Amino acid sequence: MKIRNISLMNYRNYDQLNIELGKDVNVFQGENAQGKTNILEAIYYCAFGRSHRTVKSKDLIMWKQSNAQIKVYIEKDRLDKTIDIQMLSDGRKSVSINKVKLTKIGDLLGVLNVVMFSPEDLKIVKESPGLRRRFLDMEISQLDKGYYNALVGYNKVLQERNALLKSRRMDRNILDIYDVKLSEYASYIVKQRINYVTLLNTHGRPIHHEITTGKEEIAYEYKCSFSLEGDLKENLKKELYRKRDTDIERGTTSAGIHRDDFTIHINGIDAKDFGSQGQQRTAVLTMKFASLEIIKKLKGEYPLLLLDDVLSELDLSRKKFILKSIENIQTVITCTGVENVEAYLTGSYRLFTVRNGTVEQGGV
Repeated sequence: MKIRNISLMNYRNYDQLNIELGKDVNVFQGENAQGKTNILEAIYYCAFGRSHRTVKSKDLIMWKQSNAQIKVYIEKDRLDKTIDIQMLSDGRKSVSINKVKLTKIGDLLGVLNVVMFSPEDLKIVKESPGLRRRFLDMEISQLDKGYYNALVGYNKVLQERNALLKSRRMDRNILDIYDVKLSEYASYIVKQRINYVTLLNTHGRPIHHEITTGKEEIAYEYKCSFSLEGDLKENLKKELYRKRDTDIERGTTSAGIHRDDFTIHINGIDAKDFGSQGQQRTAVLTMKFASLEIIKKLKGEYPLLLLDDVLSELDLSRKKFILKSIENIQTVITCTGVENVEAYLTGSYRLFTVRNGTVEQGGV
């Protein structure tokens, strides 16, 4: 799978853009705030139907314009596909694949697989469990539409349960119904999350070993808010019932997959609390490159790799590892200067220069 072409209209600071991507490495260089990340964001949007920077689609529309468009042409072994996304200033959007309009955003997932590594991802290790859950949810959703649908269903029931807990018309019989539905969705979600964490260990350990030249061992472990022994559905139902009085008092649901987390240990030490900044960055780098291998294993081909100005955040050894590892992967890199990139790219690459919403192929 390769992206051959991407076009933008009234998207962020691009009134019109049409570029052909190379099949290997594509480097977009330019000063800050010129529009480099906007290109990566548009590709990400075509994979997930959402931005990684904002929840409001109208924020993506150029100032004083009423609509915006992203269009990508994807070459695939069996059938080439064109993703066309239209956004309106009132928040509405439409997504089409090969001119067929989708009725559910979940149908977009898996059409274009991407792994993105941005400076914000460095927070995954050291900040809140929500960031680690989001990492799992995004990666698994593009591999398993059933997971995405279960997640949507779970969040809808959770929202309704919390609304009931806050209301004055408490009905414990309705709570029983919500508890059953939450448990059904959660059991599937937990199984898939645990499976993905297992794959992170399988693929991540040799990667981390290589990055650290054998000095560090990494391990990921899923932490669940209810027992993983036996019947998962029954376990969560029992935990919800046990905490029901507390939930009613607080007006929120205190058990479930929305409370889960996973830990990252380096040489047996919790990287979140005791890892150095360099170790935390390496742990995230390992996760991203392990995700590439997981998608390759399950889908039969590498996804597109998006590297948004992360090379400047990494030391020389980690930078060399990245640039050495992307020879067979279509990659889009943004950076402020190309010198350090050129020195370590061993395969072919295509260079673009970005200036104030315009893109020219070649250097300065």
